[in-house]
Amino acid sequence: MKRREFLQLSLVTAASAALSRGAQAQADTKEIRIGYQKNGVLVLTRQREALENHFKPQGVSVKWVEFSSGPPMMEAMNVGSVDYGAVGDSPPIFAQAAGAAIVYAAAQPIINGSGILVPHNSAIKTIADLKGKRVGFTKGSSAHNVVIQTLEKAGLTYDDITPVYLTPPDAGPAFANGGIDAWAIWDPYFAIAETRQNGRILINTRDVTKTNAFYIANREFANRHGALLQQIVDVTTSSAKWAEAHPDEVAKSLAAVTGVPLDIQTIAARRAGFSVGPVTDDVMATQQGVADRFFKLGLIPKRIAIRDIIWRNTQT
Repeated sequence: MKRREFLQLSLVTAASAALSRGAQAQADTKEIRIGYQKNGVLVLTRQREALENHFKPQGVSVKWVEFSSGPPMMEAMNVGSVDYGAVGDSPPIFAQAAGAAIVYAAAQPIINGSGILVPHNSAIKTIADLKGKRVGFTKGSSAHNVVIQTLEKAGLTYDDITPVYLTPPDAGPAFANGGIDAWAIWDPYFAIAETRQNGRILINTRDVTKTNAFYIANREFANRHGALLQQIVDVTTSSAKWAEAHPDEVAKSLAAVTGVPLDIQTIAARRAGFSVGPVTDDVMATQQGVADRFFKLGLIPKRIAIRDIIWRNTQT
């Protein structure tokens, strides 16, 4: 056999073996585990049973795991308890810096529905007035990034406030009873505070910085089941396209699943953007800026490169 023919045969054999391993890995998967919070495209995907309907013919079931915020979801994903989930911009940065086994699978620009609230009768009127105040937010969440960039906009530093680290369920009562002076949060909690807790918007995130949400996958799951992960991303993207065109129906679906009143979910759905797409160079640059800022402030222990954990599907 000629050398060229031998090399061609070797390449074909290797490619066939890789495809076979990918197909076998997918065949071995009987359940996918999805992490979600009480907002966004994945709640809608769950309510419509879009993933269940897609994977049923393949003999794959879907398990949904609810989280109150992104950081605990990243912890669960790192240990392999969750395969795929949606979070804000900060949780994957903290997770990557801690060596978590995660990858970025897709991105979603955030155009509205988050920011910093103060009580309606608060003396806080400007960002500068946050100096010396107790600001509540979930540590390592997207709200953490919003606080930092908001302070920078007013020439303040992180040391100029008293950060109060609270999960959303704990921060709501603290905000209502005066335990914190301001609250950085996202929908639907953002809308709840506006409509039920006498909150006043101090800043909208969109007026301070560009932010993105992300669809994250466990690294081993992504490596072993790339074709399966691509299908999950495709179903997520389809759900997002439907949501963009049907905000009021989205509100009804979210209200039914989460128990959050319809009027609140309507506010959140009508001002949200649902578009899901790849992690582009622009998205990576924005995310890298967040990571660099956190490192400079000493919030993460080492400098990280976002590009290092961007998933690219190599299985067909």
